[in-house]
Amino acid sequence: MAHAAPAVAGEPVAPERFLEALREAGYDFFTGVPCSLVAGLLAALDRDPETEYYPETREDAAVGLACGALMAGKNPVVVMQNSGLGVCINALTSMTLMYRTPCLLLITWRGYLGKDAPEHIIMGEVCGKLLDTIGVPYRAPEPATLLEDLQWATAFQKEHSLPAALLLRAGVTQ
Repeated sequence: MAHAAPAVAGEPVAPERFLEALREAGYDFFTGVPCSLVAGLLAALDRDPETEYYPETREDAAVGLACGALMAGKNPVVVMQNSGLGVCINALTSMTLMYRTPCLLLITWRGYLGKDAPEHIIMGEVCGKLLDTIGVPYRAPEPATLLEDLQWATAFQKEHSLPAALLLRAGVTQ
């Protein structure tokens, strides 16, 4: 499988630093479907005995877990590839948006600028449009803005009780 060259400028944010920033922002429950663009973050989650990480096989199930975790007093993060955004559109619209259950969506942006394996190209072109269509605000950070954009997403969720997304292109983190 062809791997895309980094689509961002600057050195990637170390996965341990990103996890530290997520925990500093109050996130304490992690679920999702793996993607190689965040393999380092997922490995850091697995190594950290203080962090709850529940891998899922489907993105809509991960959104459901996140909603349940929120009801149990947790602050959830859902990790997914942008192809999984298509899988969980209904869960996002009929649960997180309708019932105002915020969670941070870390969505890897495969197919960005048409560079990736062929199966990622179409979703790479439309993932931002899908988020716009369902009303989930997002940012696509550079390594230099990742932690600032995380703060924006966290503040948005607290203010509006709705999810927010960070679209992570290749090279933002590891």
